Amino acid sequence: MGQVLVFKGPREIGFEEYEEPSLQPDEVRLRTIYSGISAGTQLTAYRGTNPFATKKWNNDLRLFEKETQNYSFYPVKGAWGYEEVGTVVEVGSSVKKISLGDIIYGTWGHKSSNIVSEDFAVNHKLKEGIDPIIAIYSQMGCISLNAVLDADIHIGETVAVFGQGVPGQIVTQLAKLNGARVIAVDANDSRLEYSKKFGADITLNPQRCDVAKEIKALTDNLGADIAIEISGVCSALHEAIRCVTYNGKVVCSGFLQGGADSLFLGEEFHHNRVQMVCSQINAVAPSLSYRWNRLRMERTVFDMVKSGKLNLEGLITHVIPFSEAAKAYDMLDKGTENCLQVVLKFE
Repeated sequence: MGQVLVFKGPREIGFEEYEEPSLQPDEVRLRTIYSGISAGTQLTAYRGTNPFATKKWNNDLRLFEKETQNYSFYPVKGAWGYEEVGTVVEVGSSVKKISLGDIIYGTWGHKSSNIVSEDFAVNHKLKEGIDPIIAIYSQMGCISLNAVLDADIHIGETVAVFGQGVPGQIVTQLAKLNGARVIAVDANDSRLEYSKKFGADITLNPQRCDVAKEIKALTDNLGADIAIEISGVCSALHEAIRCVTYNGKVVCSGFLQGGADSLFLGEEFHHNRVQMVCSQINAVAPSLSYRWNRLRMERTVFDMVKSGKLNLEGLITHVIPFSEAAKAYDMLDKGTENCLQVVLKFE
């Protein structure tokens, strides 16, 4: 029997057992080693603030619709976990390219096991020389890299990164690798210390200064060439818009919740002709789609880790037993400890 984490309701965590099916000839069974917690998307499901909590997604129309009859968002099985890594413990009778003990990464929720096809396992086999715990970043690394691809950063440009949680820290490192001068913005000083460690040229705390004015002063009153908002906070998106130069670009990559009562589009957005683009993991920019895809982004992230260009292990602050997941979510929800990446470890 396997075990899966379940959000039974807002801030209510439980576990359920499930029966593990037999393998088909071309399938591989994985035993989960680690599963990372996203402090953004997953917390919206945990708190009940996600749009899916009150609306139903119409995939044909690609619209959210209000659902008033017999609709329940909960229970959420697997808790939307999308940062998993496991080891191969069984292979189907026709499997030839995957062996017992191989490390496979992917997205299958916070649960103790998973079954994938041989083809999936081949494409998602972790290269030797990389610590398996790093494989939890297959999704978060892609989210961050995709934001940087959407930003289209050029050497010598100034890039402001709003939000220095896990994805923001990765974006800061990637923007730096792209040759930018990086300004990291966050209201948490401990996160800004990490930002300095991982290459940010300048750090700003919006609780202590007018960020847009500071960035203008640092750029001869022009503003940042690009701002990347990856905190999911509406006020941060507004500051990102305020801080860029005339005709500058703002990449909105954070998962914004609720209404945007602190976003004033009639102000700098309108008068400075700011370009704003949404960056979302399900696709890359159309201009890149003929050569970039999800698999290439994943492999690029792990290649940079292996070469020492990208530090992801340093973002892991807590490793907590799977059985104590409620403690991990409560800690992230309430902010009782300074933490970045929290990982659930399976016995």
